[in-house]
This record gives sequence, structure tokens and C-alpha cells, in this order.
Amino acid sequence: MKIAFVGKGGSGKTTLAALVARHLAAAGRPVLAIDADINQHLACALGADVRQAAQLPPLGESLTEIKEYLRGDNPLISSAAAMVKTTPPGTGSRLLRIVEDNPIYAACVREVNGVRLAVTGAFTEADLGVACYHSKVGAVELLLNHLVDGPGEYVVVDMTAGADSFASGLFTRFDRTFLVCEPTLRSVAVYQQYAGYARDYGVALSVVGNKVEDPSDVDFLRDHVGADLLAWISRSGYVRAAERGTVGPLDELEAANHAVLAQLTETVDATAQDWVAFTRHAHEFHRRNASAWANDRTGVDLTAQIDPDFAMGPAALRRPVPMAG
Repeated sequence: MKIAFVGKGGSGKTTLAALVARHLAAAGRPVLAIDADINQHLACALGADVRQAAQLPPLGESLTEIKEYLRGDNPLISSAAAMVKTTPPGTGSRLLRIVEDNPIYAACVREVNGVRLAVTGAFTEADLGVACYHSKVGAVELLLNHLVDGPGEYVVVDMTAGADSFASGLFTRFDRTFLVCEPTLRSVAVYQQYAGYARDYGVALSVVGNKVEDPSDVDFLRDHVGADLLAWISRSGYVRAAERGTVGPLDELEAANHAVLAQLTETVDATAQDWVAFTRHAHEFHRRNASAWANDRTGVDLTAQIDPDFAMGPAALRRPVPMAG
């Protein structure tokens, strides 16, 4: 199951993404966490110190190798250079599982406090003024496009703040999106913007209130987000300590807040995976990107990469796959 955490900057989405990933890992569930935020804080939220976080290998540095591996012997993709962030898989493409041995995970995934983590990487001095952040999260979109995950398996993605993820088709790659919302007008405004966009694409969206202090905060959230409010996290000494760099054992989290993690997991597990919609949206956004910029960038018609006879899902794993070379 693919899970996204979104929300206003400072709402607590990174903290909650880390808590859910740790909760799943502690229960022995197969989980992969990905930091796709422009501010790279998920590693520290999981318990890494600043030095350890800085040493994590960015996905972007292995983008060419990622493309080369994923394209396999798909005859519709002539080279890694012809792949863009929205290139969908087809017959001959290599598909990924949550847990497996492959060169992408070997190069880019590291364990942090019991959670397997991949990061897009922070902006470097060479990026300043010339690079768009979407060039970094493109690696995440490629991975999710090629990832076949089943019930009881999880990828947890900390997305960039606000509605910025709508600048790509990345927002359609998830089975369940949790929008973390403080009881403030600014945070609610992000929800309203996100929900408006998501509704047109059938995105399964739930709101998790955060920094709730009293019943009036819950009433405020209900008044503004209605039935989308799933649960809420109260003010937490555990979280406050974690934000200062002390990430304690998960069983020290307040009981009521810990119960919310179980509730989010149950909600994800009850969500139906729609592989038909997943494939349809992948094709739609690939066509859009091809027309908008990618055809000009690569010099070829990238819509020809769409394999109309290929559908993502568990059945695709039973197809013959190319050997890693």
C-alpha cells in the first residue's frame, strides 16, 4: 500500500510519517520510507543524527542507473536518456517490490532506526538558481510507477509541503493520502486546495488533526473538513522531544496518540488498491508531460512509450522479467 503524508509546512506531516513508518516496522510489516520533501527531515525524524542524515545517498545521484534498471528490455524505451519521470512501465520493464534485492535499493536505501529509507537529497550549491525540485522527486515518481505492492506491504512517502505535488502526477500514485492539518485557518486552506484537486482524480484522502489541545480544536477541524477528519494527535511531550533530537522508543508515545497510529494503519489496510486507475493516471500524466516539455527535451515522441496492453498490478509480476545485467 502506498501512503502519502501531505499538509502545510510545519503541520507535522514529517513527524507523523516517521511515526507511522516506525509503527509499521515495529510490527514486522514490510515498509519502505521515502523522503520526497524539499526540506529533508525524515531521517532525523526517524532517529538519525544530522551527520548520519547527511551521509544518506540521494536517489537523484543514481537517476541514470535507476532508469537503466527499470527500463529492462522494454522495446518501447530506446535508452535511459529517453526516460522521464512519468515514463510508465510496459512489457519488459523491471518492476519493484517493497522488499527485494536489486541495485536501486543497494545503492539508495539505508536502514534508520529499524526503517528502510530512501531520500531524494537536499539542494546543493550547484542546484541553487538553476534546478527545479521536481527534477529531484522525479526519481520517486519513477520508482512508484514501477512498484507493485500488496496488502500488508507499505511505502510511506513524506511529500513536499502545500499543494506543490500537484505540479506532477505524483499525487495519483498513492492508495491513501493523509493530510496533516493543524486547527488553524492557514492549515485548513491547504486542505481545501488539496481536496479540490484530489477529488477530480478519486484520491483517497483522510485528514489527521495535529497539535490538538482541547475539544474546541476538534470542533474547528470538523467544521472545516467534515467527514474527512479521521483522527487527531494531541500535544505531545514525546513529539516535542523528538523535534529537539531525542527520538525515544515508540512505546513511550502517549497511549492516545499511539492508538492513532493503529487507526491510520487500519484505514490503509481497508483501502482498496485500484490498479486500473493507477495505470490510467500514469498514462494520462505521461501524455501531459510529453506534450508540455518532455518531447522537446528528448527530441522524440514519448507517448510512444505507453504500452496499451500492459496493466500494473500483481498479475504483472507473473510476466517474464529481464535478468539484471
